Amino acid sequence: MKGWLHEPVSPNGRAIGITHGAGSNCEAPLLRALAESFSAAGWLVLRYDLPYRQARAKGPPFPAQAERDRDGVRAAAAGLREIAARVYLGGSSYGGRQTSMAAAEDDSLADALLLLSYPLHPPGKPGQLRTEHFVKLRTPVFFAHGTRDSFGTIEELRTAMKSIVLRAELMAIDGAPHGLPPSAAVEIVSRFIEFVAR
Repeated sequence: MKGWLHEPVSPNGRAIGITHGAGSNCEAPLLRALAESFSAAGWLVLRYDLPYRQARAKGPPFPAQAERDRDGVRAAAAGLREIAARVYLGGSSYGGRQTSMAAAEDDSLADALLLLSYPLHPPGKPGQLRTEHFVKLRTPVFFAHGTRDSFGTIEELRTAMKSIVLRAELMAIDGAPHGLPPSAAVEIVSRFIEFVAR
């Protein structure tokens, strides 16, 4: 596992693992900003690289190796379970998709999910939805999504969320494209903490 563990000054027993999008890594500015905000709120944070990024410094993931990336999500969750009472998982774009797919395969993986810029479909191809596993999710899900995201509109995401059995909430970030700005991290963390407290 390659990544960084952020230990809070005053831990509250909650931990979150967050991972990156297809063209990025765990050093993404958004992940760093989220980690700082969660840690300041007392959460233990693991921001980590998925297996494909650990294997190659650059380049996109290979679809045929997506199961291996989900193994990375499961490994992160298992590691956090050893040191925290409550475990949450999140990811940006591809990382969020693989995290949600892993959670759909095992509902004990996380207490809730934080999905950032979920890639509903390839840009310009709304018919190629990547949501078939949503019906299998038995985990509460919080989405943070930009209003100018080319991988799915707010309306498309709201429609897709209806297939999630448990609680699902959407935070729309005005004017944000695919790939949310680090400046949104404080509000995302605040809203997610409120979401899991309910």
